Amino acid sequence: MGAIANAKLRLAVGFVKDHASVGKAILNKKSGLSEIEIAIIRATGHDNGPVDDKYMHEILFLVSNSPDSILFLAERISRRLNTTRDRHVALKALLLTHRLLRGGNHGFERQLRGTHFSGHLQMSPGPWFTRSTDPLVCFLHRYAAYLNERMGWIINPGGKLEPVMTPGLDFGCYRERSLELVFHRLPKCQLFIDKVLECSPYDDLSSDRLAQAAMCNTLKESFQVHTAFCEGVTALVNMFFDLTLPARVIACDILKKASQQSLKLQELYGKCKRTIRIRNLEYPSVKVMTMDHIKALEECSSNIPTRICNSLKRTSISKQHLHSGMDKLDEVMVKTEWKEREDARLKTGLSYSSTTFVSWTMETKISNVWVVFEDEDTMDSS
Repeated sequence: MGAIANAKLRLAVGFVKDHASVGKAILNKKSGLSEIEIAIIRATGHDNGPVDDKYMHEILFLVSNSPDSILFLAERISRRLNTTRDRHVALKALLLTHRLLRGGNHGFERQLRGTHFSGHLQMSPGPWFTRSTDPLVCFLHRYAAYLNERMGWIINPGGKLEPVMTPGLDFGCYRERSLELVFHRLPKCQLFIDKVLECSPYDDLSSDRLAQAAMCNTLKESFQVHTAFCEGVTALVNMFFDLTLPARVIACDILKKASQQSLKLQELYGKCKRTIRIRNLEYPSVKVMTMDHIKALEECSSNIPTRICNSLKRTSISKQHLHSGMDKLDEVMVKTEWKEREDARLKTGLSYSSTTFVSWTMETKISNVWVVFEDEDTMDSS
């Protein structure tokens, strides 16, 4: 009964605070910006309900009529997040930012991301949540870390997430664009997946509507990144023997981390299926690459010489060969070594065993002198 009474008291006090904040915003009218502030306050109220879509659409409409107000919008959301002592209000402020980032057009998305990198849009909760063992507060910090990483991604014209290219990076040294896909996009995907894994909900949050709404948006975006993640891993395996030795070392480190992440991602999706009661989530099938496959690649890369690796490139080693236990790889290595030894023998005239064949070239000479051997005379007389 005490917990219920405290919750009702918190809601009542929060309602009064929200009403006072709205009244203050109405009095401080500044060229129509007060409507944006009022919509922010109402979208991030003290109740435990999710962010209402009507407030998000209202904010997008107001900002579209006044493009210069995006900076004001970012500052008001940041102030709401940093000044509140209520965990639900703080989580709603992050949720509103995430929804605006996903719901606006490309121009609005670019400008909102710009306010984050310029420091006007803050994602860190206020000082009231620095030390707490509350599961919702812990999730609040992890969700904020995820959104900080999410700001480095954009929605392309196809509606898919992709990392922003850092200015100054030159991939002209790569002969194929697939190398840029692997050595730039794949590490970005892995960093993104790390933030998703850190947002793993606690069992205590299974009944919290706000935490479930935040995790639902996070999962939807992780599904898209997981597709790019799988494409990058497949491309890396297919081009492995085309890489130089230092690049193969980096590739093995990427694959090791990919193996660990795929296993954790599989566990996370299984847990979310049981705890998050939100429908219309189409979970992808996560394929796990075992460490044995990666160790086989690593040992092959470090033990065999470069000339054999060049021969292996012509065998089109694919991910399917790895899952078959590297049998094809061993077979190709044996045949390659035998062929190289055979070619060397034919060029030098040497055999595998010097005691069986002579080690010099035999020549045939034609002579006009008839030579009579003693054995031949004996046979004629007999």
